[in-house]
Order: sequence, then structure tokens, then C-alpha cells
Amino acid sequence: MHIDAWIESVPPTAVYALVALIIGLESLGIPLPGEIALVTASLMSVKGVVSPWGVAACAIAGAIIGDSIGYSIGRKGGKPLFEKLGRRFPKHFGPAHLATAERSFQKWGMWAVFFGRFIALLRIFAGPLAGALKMPYWKFLIANVLGGIVWAGGTTLLVYKVGKSIEPWLARFSWAGLGAALAIGLISAWVMKRRAAKTHARIEAEEAAAAASSVNATVAE
Repeated sequence: MHIDAWIESVPPTAVYALVALIIGLESLGIPLPGEIALVTASLMSVKGVVSPWGVAACAIAGAIIGDSIGYSIGRKGGKPLFEKLGRRFPKHFGPAHLATAERSFQKWGMWAVFFGRFIALLRIFAGPLAGALKMPYWKFLIANVLGGIVWAGGTTLLVYKVGKSIEPWLARFSWAGLGAALAIGLISAWVMKRRAAKTHARIEAEEAAAAASSVNATVAE
């Protein structure tokens, strides 16, 4: 059963808890479809099954709390934690993915946590990696809270507003919103994967060049 069908099959009161749980676990560092869960719940709010304010509040809480737990885990585990995860889950935590995420943090600093909310793979890395890189917690917290509010709250209200404006056709075309969210997630993952592959190739080339230089220096001596 797909995540959207699963959420729609549970009692309305449980939807809030599921949204908070799925988004919280994704933010913590577990690869789950948080964006699809959020859009599904938002579409349910258009139909009056749940409250959009309740969905937004639970999604924001899950995002902020999950990221904060991920930060604590990353701070305690450090980079060795990512090395272990990379061996067990190479598709999500491989060296190339980690290198790309680190470049994002070096380029954007604390705002990598904020912008990471809108990029599928970086959303999984943001909290744990910020902790592993010893980002000051106050900087992380600001970006975490702002990112959670803008991404989770903004997505919920946007889907709700758009859904209300096309409510007469929503029953027939509700799949379009889910399809769009899935497409965005897949495109983000594909872009990150390509960037990760390029970064990995560059790192391997630099390491090979450094090794060759070391050998030549040894021979020259």
C-alpha cells in the first residue's frame, strides 16, 4: 500500500500523528516520503476530513523536533556515524552523497538547514550533518524553526488554498497534487544524485593525483 493510500485509510484523528511521525523520522535521518504524506494530509483537509491548521501544526512540530533529534545524534556520533550508515545504506548515505551535502553546508552555512527542507535528500542529511559538523546549536535552531514553518506550514496552506479553489474538480484530479509532489521529490533526488556522482568522481581523482604525487616524491628521494 502506498503512503498516500495508507494515510487516507486511517481514522482522521490519527492523520495528525502520522504526519508528525513520518516527517519527524524523515527529518531525523530516516529516508521516508515526508512530502507525500504532507500533501496527502493537506488534500484531506480540503475535503474537510482534517483541519489544515492541525496538519500544519503537526507537520511543523515533526519537522523541528525530528531535525533537533537528528542534530543531537549527529553531534554525538560525528562523521564515523555517516561512514557506518554509508556502508549499510549506500544509496542514501554513501560517500558521494555525504560529500555533496558537506559542500552545501560549506557554501550556505546555517542556511543549508533552511534550504535543505526543500530538497529531498538534503532534508534527510540536514539535522545529523549539522550536528556532526559542530554547527552552533543556536544557528541550527534558527534555521531549523524557520525552515520547518516555511516548508511544512507553507506547503499545507498552499495545497489547501489551491485545493479549495478547484474543489469541484478535486475528487477527479486529486492524484495530480500527489503526482506533482512525487515528481518534485524525484527531480530533487536526481539532481542531488548527479551532483553527488560528480563530487565523488572529483574526490577520487584528487586522491589518485595525491597518491601519484606521493609515490613520485618517494621515488625521487
